[in-house]
Amino acid sequence: MRLKVGQKVRNIKLMDITGIKFDLESLSGKPYMLTFYRFTSCPFCNLRVNNLVKRFNELDKDFTPVAIFKADLEELTRHTEKHLATFPVLADPHGRYYKKFGIEESVKGFFTGMIMRLPTLLKSIFIKGYLPNLFTGGLTIMPADFLVDREGIIQVAYYGNDEGDHLDFETIKKFSFGAVST
Repeated sequence: MRLKVGQKVRNIKLMDITGIKFDLESLSGKPYMLTFYRFTSCPFCNLRVNNLVKRFNELDKDFTPVAIFKADLEELTRHTEKHLATFPVLADPHGRYYKKFGIEESVKGFFTGMIMRLPTLLKSIFIKGYLPNLFTGGLTIMPADFLVDREGIIQVAYYGNDEGDHLDFETIKKFSFGAVST
């Protein structure tokens, strides 16, 4: 079941790509974004992480994106450490938190993303080199983004309609500085 605006986020404890156990309570009192991705070699996902890394300095210093992949730690590290993310990138190998957050799967969304976002897909593969070579985690998983306030309350719950559909960066940026847009 989808989570909604106004719900409190429960704690998340997962391993990050540095080999340290991440505890969401470490962000207590700070705003953050939980962003759920597809599989580790997903071209759309890697392009999104790359974009967040490149634009990280545009966000408020107290704001933290938290990236979650349905993957084992070794595979996740192999595919994401190249981004040099300064925010947590977490492995949820059994999809425990995917279930708790109501992350959806959609065959239609998979094909819609491939067709409607073809230029982005081609850029990701041929220009950035994000080749989809391991599909563990799930081809049909749809992305989702949650903007969470300082009290741990969801202010924006965004469930992607296709494989490349994430909350736009400008909304994230405004939220990081205290502007909430639902």
